Amino acid sequence: MRPNIKNIAVLTSGGDAPGMNACIRAVVRTGIYNGINMFGVLQGYQGLINNNIIPMDARSVSNIIHLGGTVLKTARCLEFKTDEGMDQAYANMKAHDIDALVVIGGDGTFTGARRFSERHPVSVIGIPGTIDNDLYGSDFTLGYDTAINTVIEAIDKIRDTADSHDRLFFVEVMGRDSGCIALRSAIACGAEAVLLPEKATSLEELIRTLETGAATKKSSSIVIVSEGHKQGGAYDIAKHVKERFNHYDTKVTILGHLQRGGSPSSFDRILGSRLGYAAVNELLKGSSRQMVGLRGNDIQLTSLDEALTAHSFKLESDLLEMTKVLSI
Repeated sequence: MRPNIKNIAVLTSGGDAPGMNACIRAVVRTGIYNGINMFGVLQGYQGLINNNIIPMDARSVSNIIHLGGTVLKTARCLEFKTDEGMDQAYANMKAHDIDALVVIGGDGTFTGARRFSERHPVSVIGIPGTIDNDLYGSDFTLGYDTAINTVIEAIDKIRDTADSHDRLFFVEVMGRDSGCIALRSAIACGAEAVLLPEKATSLEELIRTLETGAATKKSSSIVIVSEGHKQGGAYDIAKHVKERFNHYDTKVTILGHLQRGGSPSSFDRILGSRLGYAAVNELLKGSSRQMVGLRGNDIQLTSLDEALTAHSFKLESDLLEMTKVLSI
């Protein structure tokens, strides 16, 4: 039996990711199609606490599917981690008669949603929106594909100048705890080496790889460094390597938040639309405290508990081997 849900709110929280607007659009229009009153929460959980809640209609989400970032804005909210903050947020939701919540974000967002729904009778569905691709229960998270394409475009341009000047470039990409962006970018860009938080790579091993390339007359080298690597960031690693290997002129590029911006890829627009559509339909079926994610080519549910605690995602072994084989 369909639950008695009449009003649904959607918010984005934590780091922004390309495709969030496509997802917001799908959530709002799927709800309206099913006769639900839809609301948007500005600036994530902080907006719930501050009562920054606005009604949304089908035209509210016109012409946003191609935009990066999030039209609902986002923020990190320490106050929502407290009981008092959650109680205020719930009071504001009830003032608008909001029955259910769709949250788009990463593990911090899901942790807040889980605790909120445990403390108060609110149905919640999570949508994995993070460029790091590090949530269990979805093969791809929203924004990951666009972020990789952004990195690839930047490194292709760096390669041009590296070849022109016989340079060694260390390029730092996002991924504090996950090397997904770094690994796939390394394969796609033909990088000579990649340093990942999940895999220990000594400076000696890296230098041997670079020396082999120099001996076989490589005109340049690209080393991709995930920001969470145990040896430190790209600047520290480049400094240590330069002290022992000076065949090339050494440069460092930090791509930083460039990776979060830009128009979403077709993949992320479609993924965001599918996940937003599924999230509302699952709420209307009575689901709660679940995440909708892509497994294979199907949208499936994973409990928020499992999405947050399983963390069984592993980098593909063939891609790890390919970084050595294809870079000779």
